[in-house]
Amino acid sequence: MQNARLNLGPLLFNWDSGKIRDFYFRIADEAPVDRVHIGEVVCAKRLAGKDYLPEVMDRLTAAGKQVVLSGLALIMDGRDQQITRDLTELADDYLIEANDISTVSLLRGRPHAIGPFINVYNEATLKYYEQGGATHISLPYELPETSLQALSAHAESALEVQVFGRLPLAISARCYHARAHKLSKDGCQYVCDKDPDGLPVTTMEGQNFLAINGLQTLSYSYCNLMAELPALTAMGIRDFRLSPHDVDMVRISRIYRDRLNDRLSSPEANDALEQEMFAIEFSNGYYHGVAGREQINIA
Repeated sequence: MQNARLNLGPLLFNWDSGKIRDFYFRIADEAPVDRVHIGEVVCAKRLAGKDYLPEVMDRLTAAGKQVVLSGLALIMDGRDQQITRDLTELADDYLIEANDISTVSLLRGRPHAIGPFINVYNEATLKYYEQGGATHISLPYELPETSLQALSAHAESALEVQVFGRLPLAISARCYHARAHKLSKDGCQYVCDKDPDGLPVTTMEGQNFLAINGLQTLSYSYCNLMAELPALTAMGIRDFRLSPHDVDMVRISRIYRDRLNDRLSSPEANDALEQEMFAIEFSNGYYHGVAGREQINIA
């Protein structure tokens, strides 16, 4: 799997500043990833008091990682708009990932990235964003193999697929996390920090179903496309995203890197991942065109 790039997506969860800084410092020093996304995607309120980003960016850059700045997935008010305008002013120095269509309009005509929160479901949409300056496009999580093949056959930009981590399925103007703790959204007390990997949600029958992360709804299971990496690279996709979780992401990234470099077979890599993520449910259903939460075993 030559020329494959392993990328770390933006942190989706509300960790405290010290933990985030230490996390990225270790990623800079030890993780075999090519590109690291930083920035707040889920809730602009979480940016308050987090002034460590320049230090983190310098550390990652010095370690040879490309830093990408990811923007909000849902822009709702004047504060969000100003944060987004400030972010896009950095486009001459950093690659900016747009996760909301209004961010795309601010970046149009300049090189930028399209995040997975923006729907790219067909070739015409792909071309529209490429003609606007998109050089990297992270495809939506729910696309099956046939759609990925069709888009890859027409892409001039670098396409990316998430291969590890809970899948962000929806985002809302309302905060379920605050409501679950009987708090208002404006007075949330940043309660989402109690669940560093999201708050599990079960069905009425007690079946694990989803996870809540502030404004965001994620899958309960963790996407794992380890076995599908050869097929993805064969169709021309070279960028693979790991979504950060409260686990040893350096170890996770090494397992994926070893698989991409053929130092581990697919069964060996899956075994190593399952040992690292004991008791975690994995899924690859969307890729195979079935229910997203399902795990299809392939050779």
